[in-house]
Amino acid sequence: MDRNRLNLYLNTVKRLKIRQLYYQVYYKLRNKLFKRNYKKELPENLEAIQWQDQLFNNHSYNGGKSFSFLNIDFKFKENHIDWNKSDFGKLWTYNLNYFDYLNQSNITTQEGIALIKDYIGNEDILKDGLEPYPISLRGINWIKFLSKNSISENIIDQFLYNHYQTLLHNLEYHLLGNHLLENGFSLLFGSYYFKDEVLYVKGKKIIIDELNEEILKDGGHFELSPMYHQIILYRLLDCINLIRLNKWQQDNLLHFLEEKAKSMLSWLSGITYSNGNIPMVNDAAFDIAPTSSELFGYANKLNLKWEKLPLSDSGYRKFQKSEFELFVDVGNIGPNYQSGHAHADTFSFELYFKSQPIIVDSGISTYENNELRKLQRATKSHNTVEVDQCDQSQMWDAFRVAKRAHIINLIEKDNHIEASHDGYKELGIIHTRKFDVGHQNIVIHDSLTAKNSLSHLAFLHFHPQIEEIAVGENLVDLLNENITIKFKNTRAISKGLYEYSLGFNKFKSANMLTISFDNWLETNICLNSK
Repeated sequence: MDRNRLNLYLNTVKRLKIRQLYYQVYYKLRNKLFKRNYKKELPENLEAIQWQDQLFNNHSYNGGKSFSFLNIDFKFKENHIDWNKSDFGKLWTYNLNYFDYLNQSNITTQEGIALIKDYIGNEDILKDGLEPYPISLRGINWIKFLSKNSISENIIDQFLYNHYQTLLHNLEYHLLGNHLLENGFSLLFGSYYFKDEVLYVKGKKIIIDELNEEILKDGGHFELSPMYHQIILYRLLDCINLIRLNKWQQDNLLHFLEEKAKSMLSWLSGITYSNGNIPMVNDAAFDIAPTSSELFGYANKLNLKWEKLPLSDSGYRKFQKSEFELFVDVGNIGPNYQSGHAHADTFSFELYFKSQPIIVDSGISTYENNELRKLQRATKSHNTVEVDQCDQSQMWDAFRVAKRAHIINLIEKDNHIEASHDGYKELGIIHTRKFDVGHQNIVIHDSLTAKNSLSHLAFLHFHPQIEEIAVGENLVDLLNENITIKFKNTRAISKGLYEYSLGFNKFKSANMLTISFDNWLETNICLNSK
């Protein structure tokens, strides 16, 4: 291993919890030395549980063994589904094994049962599907499907129960974060389905511990990805629905879940744009999670009431005026020990005008460990400042962060926010960005503490619908949007193209600006400029 890579490892590992390191070693040694059989006899006289769908999953099964995940369609031939198919990457394989499609609106009971039995018939050769995370999601999906259709077959229940034993003894303590929380949610579903106290006690403890850890004071999920926030909230609402429909356990868990859901709903209300979109930051992507509107509708069906509280601990802020919305990131990468969905995007922002996206995050289209993943996490793919062609924070591999930028100070007043970060301290530079928000304009002021000969570049990425851009001297006009952007202290302004992510494996070319400057830059975005 070269010295560079060793430093990356050391700067990543030192932020992990002792618990993560212990379970990394423990699971590897245990699984190498001992081959455990996780089969366990089914409980007797199982009673069916009640389930009512309040929200359907996205359409991903097209019938005839044809599937569509991550904008990649594939039809298995010769009446055989390869549940380990890896041609399209691990996340595609995961989706195949999640069985989300059992709870899409237009699948028949017969189709669902056939897919389940095909899966059971291939148990001996399953690979990725036997990992704790897909076991967790698949367990919930099977239980919902079987319960709402009043299906009770011993072969299915035994297979499912065995997999819950596998999950119980392979919980993702080595990862923590949303993975462990999903383990807990699934154990709760499994405990209700099998009336299993062991699953219930473990699931309840994980859920309470992790929600207390993972949901910040302002209601945001601590991995700071709006998409994962939506996914976790969806699962939380499902758990509330499950407990209310089935009076098996009578304790304080339901009230706890309801309060956490209200907090998460508040945060989601605060960051969702007026057209229903969420900011595409920190690995958020289109068409993966339920929309904010769908989640608000689900919560309303459960009679949950919430207030929109100020954003704070998550590091996100949103200014909302009569005609525009400005989303700003002034927070640290979080959490320290689980930052796999973080990007090098400190002080980046998005701008919506008249409910339409104007300046946007470039988004993500892959989780594969490749050059595209590296580019999409880089500083230059966000609306912030890059110094000397370096990232503010060291993104490496697909889900790792080594050295990272830290917020040094944060000052907030009415319609004003400013902060500094130390991501370039090794270059002797502190970057400060200020936002002053008026009724029809936004002034952004960037300053770098040291005068030097290094390159200083600010980036603005436009939505693909912004097609006509005229670049002048210290002036840029968005001709069809009635927006003018004025600059002070530029060296040069260049227009180029970038690939905007419409979702996984789906792109569209869009315009971007690269602004070169000395040690300070002023950007004045004037809306309704003519």
